Amino acid sequence: MAALVVSLRPDQWTKNLIVFAGLIFGQRLLDATALGAAIWAFVIFCGLSSAMYLVNDLVDRNEDRRHPVKRTRPIASGALSSGSAMTWAIVLVVVSLSASFSLSWTLGVVSVTFVGLLTAYSRLLKHLVILDVLAIAAGFVIRAIGGAVAVDVPISQWLLVCTLLLALFLGLSKRRHELVLLGNLATEHRRSLGQYSPQLFDQLISVVAAATLVSYAFYTVEPSTVENFGTNKLTWTLPFPIYGIFRYLYLVHREQGGGNPAEMLLSDRPLLACVALWVVAIVLIIYRPLVG
Repeated sequence: MAALVVSLRPDQWTKNLIVFAGLIFGQRLLDATALGAAIWAFVIFCGLSSAMYLVNDLVDRNEDRRHPVKRTRPIASGALSSGSAMTWAIVLVVVSLSASFSLSWTLGVVSVTFVGLLTAYSRLLKHLVILDVLAIAAGFVIRAIGGAVAVDVPISQWLLVCTLLLALFLGLSKRRHELVLLGNLATEHRRSLGQYSPQLFDQLISVVAAATLVSYAFYTVEPSTVENFGTNKLTWTLPFPIYGIFRYLYLVHREQGGGNPAEMLLSDRPLLACVALWVVAIVLIIYRPLVG
């Protein structure tokens, strides 16, 4: 059972917190019904993502055995059998999709799309240069859409753009870490890594980092944003993503981080504090007109 829990990767469930973006920015955080729906959406995407982790580990088990870190994963090491992993993956998908359709038909369709994308990623897309990181980023966008659908609110196109760009930033940083860590053995673990170089990753990361910050800045000053929230003070939150991006780049380049974004977020106190303070600032600014 311990091997199964590790394979489900509960430490990666922080990635699914993006489903709460629709709840917060849709100004439904104080609505108990909407909050409950968002929590259910979070649980559903945790179940689906865990199932896809099992599938991905099954597909990659031979390559993972040649990886200095991933070779200890339960499926690659033999601690969890392939049959058990596939059985649990199917159970999680069926239960999670059933739950999503029970909440709403639209959420069910979004969830099926999520499963389809990650299945395609495990089987094909992760081996295709550029498309591999685009697929990862698209998974975050689908999560954000699912969260908005669950609470029945429209989600800003600017926020979807920011989600896509931030996910690209994290995905490119992760791929860079893999390439640097594995060196000449990189292509034995992932064929697409042979098409990249550290210099190319550095350029792509710089472009996406700048685009993320500019997009968020545009979102905060967008007239429709000011009108929706009844305040123009959202620009006051801009220092948080600036520091967060800069801190992440520091960890990638000076501390050889980036291989596990979720772990780095939880282990690096300055980065975690930055994200927490940003969320607090967002809630205070957006909801003050409602409660004041």
